[in-house]
Amino acid sequence: MTDTLRSSLFEFLPIGAYRTTPGGVQLRANAALVRLNGYDNEAEMLAATQALDQGWYVDPGRRAAFKAQMESQGAVVDFVSEVYRHKTRQRIWVRETAYVVRDANGCIQFYEGTVEDISESMHAQQALAESEARWRMALEAAGDGVWDWNIRTGEEQCSDGLLRMFGYEPGELPADLSALDTRTHPDDRAQMAIDRDAHMSGRAPAYVNEHRVQCKDGSWKWVLSRGMVVARDHTGQPLRMIGTHTDISGRKRAESLIWQQANFDSLTGLPNRRLLRQQLDAAMAHAAPHARPVAVAFIDLDHFKEVNDTLGHDHGDLLLVQAAQRIREAAGGGNTVARMGGDEFTVVLTDITPDDCLADVLALRLKALLDVLSQGFELRGQTVFVSASIGVALYPTDATLVEDLFKHADQALYSAKGAGRNRFCFFTPALQVAAQQRARLDADLRVALPQHQLEVVYQPIVALASGRVHKAEALLRWHHPVLGPVSPAQFIPIAESSGQIIPLGDWVFEQAVEQVAAWRQRFDPAFQISVNKSPVQFHQKAAHTSNWATQLMQRGMPGNAIAIEITEGLLLDTSPLVTNHLAALRDSGLDVSLDDFGTGYSSLTYLQKLAIDFIKIDQSFVRNLQPGSTALSLCKAIIVMAHELGMQVVAEGVETDMQRDLLLAAGCDFGQGYLFARPMSVAAFDAWFVQNKS
Repeated sequence: MTDTLRSSLFEFLPIGAYRTTPGGVQLRANAALVRLNGYDNEAEMLAATQALDQGWYVDPGRRAAFKAQMESQGAVVDFVSEVYRHKTRQRIWVRETAYVVRDANGCIQFYEGTVEDISESMHAQQALAESEARWRMALEAAGDGVWDWNIRTGEEQCSDGLLRMFGYEPGELPADLSALDTRTHPDDRAQMAIDRDAHMSGRAPAYVNEHRVQCKDGSWKWVLSRGMVVARDHTGQPLRMIGTHTDISGRKRAESLIWQQANFDSLTGLPNRRLLRQQLDAAMAHAAPHARPVAVAFIDLDHFKEVNDTLGHDHGDLLLVQAAQRIREAAGGGNTVARMGGDEFTVVLTDITPDDCLADVLALRLKALLDVLSQGFELRGQTVFVSASIGVALYPTDATLVEDLFKHADQALYSAKGAGRNRFCFFTPALQVAAQQRARLDADLRVALPQHQLEVVYQPIVALASGRVHKAEALLRWHHPVLGPVSPAQFIPIAESSGQIIPLGDWVFEQAVEQVAAWRQRFDPAFQISVNKSPVQFHQKAAHTSNWATQLMQRGMPGNAIAIEITEGLLLDTSPLVTNHLAALRDSGLDVSLDDFGTGYSSLTYLQKLAIDFIKIDQSFVRNLQPGSTALSLCKAIIVMAHELGMQVVAEGVETDMQRDLLLAAGCDFGQGYLFARPMSVAAFDAWFVQNKS
């Protein structure tokens, strides 16, 4: 290279360039170096500084290091130092590269080198380091552990806080990525690798992953790991990644508890309705490609309420827990058992195959369920017996949607309970028709009262000894404009389940009060009308009963002008609403009549405590009356017991002279039935009373 070309390159280099003697005398300085040192031209600079290194390095030791490297290696490359600008004495950072120039004999002629101002990048690095230090300190103070991963070497530096998070002291774990990766739960590693790669490849703006890490003591800790690539090479490949671990074990425990409470019954530990839906959906999806059936069985415990009422809710809870265990064992592994609420359970049977004997196979499984539930339950030293009713719907035969299967299984359960309980029933289209009819009747019943479709009729109650009539029972009848007469056995249960029995019962009571006032004036000053009161009505506030008593007082009649007929099962209900209602009846002076006696679960204690005025022997006993029959013995026993307790007895369903005579001989006080008269309208009753007065 010619001296002219060398001089040209030297002068126009964009960074500082110099030439010095081995002793440090400044020989040349290009324009960039002149400017870097604060001078206007080379002559000024050379005159002011005989040696480039004179007062140049902030750390004087850097000059010795520079010279030693030049003498030993003949060159220095990227020699970074903090220096002073000669003229301004401003401190800057520079990077030097220099080499030795020798003559033909190998003797050193001079040094040539370059000087580049790198203050800006050095200040940026310092700021970054300071920022990173503050960031690390803040994260450590917040309880996060910090990790710093050199991706190319695999080296990973973990903060002391991170190590202690898992029970380790500084230095106990090797400084490489595998130290924590191998302690990550096997089930979490795949997703961790996916999330990590998504960020490193640029598909995700940051690395975020939740996983479990095994602590030094063997326990598992949930962490939220977050990180970001902070350095990449010129091809975009990641070089360095920094992130944190946050202990989220407490949050995970809370989430697990919330999920448990949202999906499982707290008493029995069984799936609840929400989880049942999900599991049934999954079962149907799995069964569909193979054309396999799935059976949904609704189970309702018969007479469970009596256990709660007689023994208390704690015993009822014990029974439910034991029942859940029995159902689970009888259902077999792989099938779902859930508690829908109260005493209702659901079994989803998936281990069944489609064949011609499917109904028979299911019948055996269902009978096994009935059998295990009919066995005695030991509840804190007391043996209790219940039974169960089961309704079954099949996928895909009966329905292909979860709600439809539930609806059809419920309809089948309704049929099983209506058929006498302690049995199972499969869904049929006829049950759907019946359910639709009930729904139509429910809708029609809501307008029956304002549209004057309802009527109260009265059936005489005859004093057997005298044949006189000074009592009657008020009975509700529905004359449907399209269907004609609708049986009370059809519409009363619908009214009770929908709550319509409340306004209907009030209306019947009002009609009865009006009528007893008229008949007391016309026929007998002591005439009494009996009004049935549904158990549903007793779950209203006691003030409701007081209103009935107030209506009698406003008409100037005593409380015993009306007798309230209740069912035996109501006596076992110990809820405050019921007991307050019964007390209000007694305090208001209304007579209380116990209807259908002998078919329920009443006890002498309740009869005595609640001051019952009348007992009505159920017609099922009267129907079978024969001289010397068991039915007659039972009727005699009921009559004697009632009289000893100060109660009078009414026999229902009297249809023959023989029944009347046997009851009269047994000392029964009153009879009611078709032998005397059917229920009649007010006008027909008036005419009948006049005709039969004698």
